[in-house]
Amino acid sequence: MGEGTRQARDAELDVELGTAVERARGGDEAAFAYVYRIVHPGLLGYVRGIVGEDAEDVASDAWLEIARDLGRFRGDALGFRGWTATIARHRALDHLRRVRSRPRPARLEPDVLSLPAAGDTAAEALEALSTDEVLARVAELPQDQAEAVLLRVVVGLDGPTAARVLGKRPGAVRSAAHRGLRRLAKELTGRGRPKE
Repeated sequence: MGEGTRQARDAELDVELGTAVERARGGDEAAFAYVYRIVHPGLLGYVRGIVGEDAEDVASDAWLEIARDLGRFRGDALGFRGWTATIARHRALDHLRRVRSRPRPARLEPDVLSLPAAGDTAAEALEALSTDEVLARVAELPQDQAEAVLLRVVVGLDGPTAARVLGKRPGAVRSAAHRGLRRLAKELTGRGRPKE
């Protein structure tokens, strides 16, 4: 798929998302479900990059707040993505403060608790592994770079919107995202390559 085709598809999706957000603000539950399906994967990836394994719980808390305050939101699809990312970031930072203030009790090993899912395939396992690997690598970046990469690439925000979420200048966010992506590319293509 060409870059122009992808951009046209993204623009069309943003129009649909903006329309669905407006309908959801008016109480349309089907529209809210559509908004959730479109926005949640990126939001969850962003939260996972901040809090790790507790991402589902933190994202759920964020969606409760999003649903509660949706009537007060004003803006387009990109503004909505930024607004939801800001809420998710606040919930994630709250979660990290709580975790630091009280140690976690020992838990059962995850293998003991997990049951095989219906329809598991090798392809699904490889896809999950690659996503987990990428998020693990992003989590190893300095925090400013990790959040910038997650907001720009996973959530799909532009520079100014990501900057508002992080409370920084757009140039600082673009620079952090660039440095983070360059570092990730270097790690993924192999370290120690000779310079030409």
